[in-house]
Amino acid sequence: MNTLPTRAWIAAVWFCLALFDATQNVFLMRTAGMHHAWTALFFFRFFYWLVLALVTPAVLQQGIRFASSHRAGWRKWIIHLAACLMIGVISAVWTATLESALNPWMVSDTPPWLVLWYQHFVGGVLADVVIYATVFAIGYGLHARERLLLEQAERIKAQLDGLRRQIEPHFLFNTLNTVTGLVREQRNDAAVDTLAGLSELLRRMLDDSDRNLISLGEELAFLDKYFAIQKMRFGERLQYSVQVPPSLMSASIPGLLLQPLVENGFKHGLAHRAQGGAIRLSVSAAGEMLDIVIYNDGPTMPSDVAPARAGIGWNNVRERLRGLYGERHTLEMRNRDGGVEVRIAIPFSGVTA
Repeated sequence: MNTLPTRAWIAAVWFCLALFDATQNVFLMRTAGMHHAWTALFFFRFFYWLVLALVTPAVLQQGIRFASSHRAGWRKWIIHLAACLMIGVISAVWTATLESALNPWMVSDTPPWLVLWYQHFVGGVLADVVIYATVFAIGYGLHARERLLLEQAERIKAQLDGLRRQIEPHFLFNTLNTVTGLVREQRNDAAVDTLAGLSELLRRMLDDSDRNLISLGEELAFLDKYFAIQKMRFGERLQYSVQVPPSLMSASIPGLLLQPLVENGFKHGLAHRAQGGAIRLSVSAAGEMLDIVIYNDGPTMPSDVAPARAGIGWNNVRERLRGLYGERHTLEMRNRDGGVEVRIAIPFSGVTA
């Protein structure tokens, strides 16, 4: 996992901190009526942070490694303490050298370099420990956060895979029932064609088994084969239409999203009508949402039947949408114009492999 921030971000943070510190020191000392070499003081305070800025990526990396380690013995703590002290020594060397070269305080009798180094080391050791611990903790937190997000993503993927496995046997069972009905009606050629179509659909399912999201065009191609199977059963009693703008064919949607909902239309609607009926599917974009409407022309749902009781397909679709999009989706079923309409709204995005 690449949890380490880019060097540009690290440089930007330290640049802002150094600029603030240098400006504040010059402003406060001038306001207090002190007399120093202001330009030299500004650069002294600005470059004071250089060593800490340069070692930040390494300290962040140590925090990440510490978070990913399963064991944290006392030897590791000693190593971190030694690293912190070493940074303090190097920082004091740099600061003493900088002060000797710039003389920002305009003193005529500059203390020896070794005295300056000792003063900066002793005076800055607590700050060095605090800064080291802070940067280390940020690295630890970055890794812990990414690990948590990864675990959540894997958990959601496992849940979605489980729901998908429930949909596939459900679909297979219903299709085999269709084949059984064709055989009983002695429509053997139609039964063979249906089995061939089913074989192709199952192969497609296996090919896409590791993808939770596919393009709308792929889903519609799958649905078209499903309609062809149902056409074998219902013949001219089944009419269906699909209205989708070409510009939306690359939109990303969950695989096997539409088939269970269309199947509900057959199971609870058209299959119980001697004259058959029609199913209409339309897709449109509404702002940042993709709007999908599936309509069958009847009969309507009884007033005492809730959508939650619509069957396995409906419940699995609802759980998959919840797992993928959280609250950023809509799934509704309602009576409309003498039939039943299902409306789905999901975030509109491109294809995710």
